[in-house]
Amino acid sequence: MRDDQWDGMLRLVRGEFLDREPVGLIIDSPWLPGWFGTTILEYLSDDSTWLAANIKVVQEFPDVWFLPGFWAEYGMCTEPSAFGVKCRFHEDDFPHAERVLLSWDETDRITVPDCRTDGLLPFAVKRLQHCQRQIESAGHRIRFAVSRGPMNIASYLLGQTEFLLGLRSEPERAQKLLDTVSRFITDWLRYQKECFPSIEGLLVLDDLIGFVGPGDFEKFARPCMTQVFSALDVPVKMLHNDAYGLVTAKYATEIGFNTFNFSHEHDLEEIRALAGEEVVLVGNIPPRDVLGGGTPEDVINAVRAAKSKLRDRRRLLWSAGGGMPPGVTSNNIRAFQEAVSADA
Repeated sequence: MRDDQWDGMLRLVRGEFLDREPVGLIIDSPWLPGWFGTTILEYLSDDSTWLAANIKVVQEFPDVWFLPGFWAEYGMCTEPSAFGVKCRFHEDDFPHAERVLLSWDETDRITVPDCRTDGLLPFAVKRLQHCQRQIESAGHRIRFAVSRGPMNIASYLLGQTEFLLGLRSEPERAQKLLDTVSRFITDWLRYQKECFPSIEGLLVLDDLIGFVGPGDFEKFARPCMTQVFSALDVPVKMLHNDAYGLVTAKYATEIGFNTFNFSHEHDLEEIRALAGEEVVLVGNIPPRDVLGGGTPEDVINAVRAAKSKLRDRRRLLWSAGGGMPPGVTSNNIRAFQEAVSADA
């Protein structure tokens, strides 16, 4: 993000009104390669292609806050790779992390990986270091430390079904596994900050915490997420959890996140009531059916409908109710900007 954009983000967190309502979009390998005109594998494997795509999008849409900005990632393989999962990379399909644990009995051998040496993490850091000069020459800085969350990563180690069932059948092992993964994430976030002092925000992405009920959330999700969000003392702490479910929102203050990207299935007023007045809401346009599959008119209508449901638009970052899906066109992004800028 540019300095002026980051200043706007800080003002948003403080509850100040900006000159115009901002638009921010979480972008990564599911969307950016196709928009740029390359394959997913080419984007992930080649520094110059990755950099060119990210430079192009910030130049073509200079008023959009792209989050986290210049994200050096390898899809869902990024963090699980440090635990030894087999990563499958196809030419133009999402990377896939295969489970590395065949049963809960095997979780006892899992230890905290070294984020400086293990899996794909050194490559993610080196990509940013190799490209840092060009990123800064374009007027941007590396602002966020980023990681998938504890339950998300744990589910890739065991498989989602096995992991979720194990919260009830193997509760002690589940807590031990989540503690191990949380300590790894804490190290990983701190190491990113160590490598890039310009980092003043963190972004944690975990959809699995929205899959459990209040009891399991309190027992398993709340402790590990609180641990992760205490990793860095930074002014912006963003959670991406776009699973259908309201259990996450009301824990914002307790867990420690102050910026929340949630499912488009829940309207802004509903999340505001649960999360509280101090949390920046990041949403809330349907990503797949409207931004990805709709027309510019559909996008405009969705923004108008969302505006009509929220009386106080302080601490609101207009966005998709989730990450950017494949197929979102430049025309739809421009329509989004225009609709947000138009009078309510």
